[in-house]
Amino acid sequence: MNHAYEHIQEAASYIQSRTSARPEIGLILGSGLGVLADLVENPVTIPYREIPHFPVSTVEGHAGDLLIGTIEGRAVVMMKGRFHMYEGYGPEVTAFPVRVMKAIGAEKLLVTNAAGGINTSYEPGDLMVISDHLNLTGRNPLIGANDSRLGVRFPDMSQAYSPRLRQLAKATAEGQGFSLREGVYAGLLGPNYETPAEIRMLRTMGADAVGMSTVSEVIVASHAGLEVLGISCISNMAAGILDQPLSHDEVMETADKVKDAFLKLVLALIPKM
Repeated sequence: MNHAYEHIQEAASYIQSRTSARPEIGLILGSGLGVLADLVENPVTIPYREIPHFPVSTVEGHAGDLLIGTIEGRAVVMMKGRFHMYEGYGPEVTAFPVRVMKAIGAEKLLVTNAAGGINTSYEPGDLMVISDHLNLTGRNPLIGANDSRLGVRFPDMSQAYSPRLRQLAKATAEGQGFSLREGVYAGLLGPNYETPAEIRMLRTMGADAVGMSTVSEVIVASHAGLEVLGISCISNMAAGILDQPLSHDEVMETADKVKDAFLKLVLALIPKM
């Protein structure tokens, strides 16, 4: 943490040297949802490996580029591929790009993921707006010395997922003829999928969906004062609900099937955020 502020500024300065754009909205795309990157107008593409202090993504379905451009007239910075703790990164590293987004001007964050459905009323292909999360990774990106230039020592998480943006998302979906689910996302460390017993535990704890990302990013976003909207693509039903094994291929296939509805929703949302 001693060098975190300096590293953020160095990464931000490099990005700003590549483009004159000043993004208003940050976007982090989950497994199979990187298709949204195709809709960025006049993009400046910067490979993660070129940005000072950026890690690199090693997971299938996650590219490794930062895109800066416009969508529906709004300046955006987009992560095409994210970082996970199961790749060996600490939580502060997986959330580092959120700090950089803030440093280059972003005030809002749209974070998406592919998640397993725990709520038995859900079906693969549903989109769920995240109302809250359970950080069950056992890790927190804010551990260590706090730099007041980045945020307060004890940030409030009672509205980590903006009620305003959640209502906006639901109203936008209804205008397009479908309903968004709304529920609690449980973030676990991974990389293995959960056991049926763990899924029963998570359901008892109040989780509606489960995944291996997002929570560190949102904790840091709250610490940084960003307004956050989270959307999960329910890519499969979690372990023990259906009598079939889980696979990353299924996650990618479902994300591909839902991409049209996802893109239409996000394109309508961005101008209103």
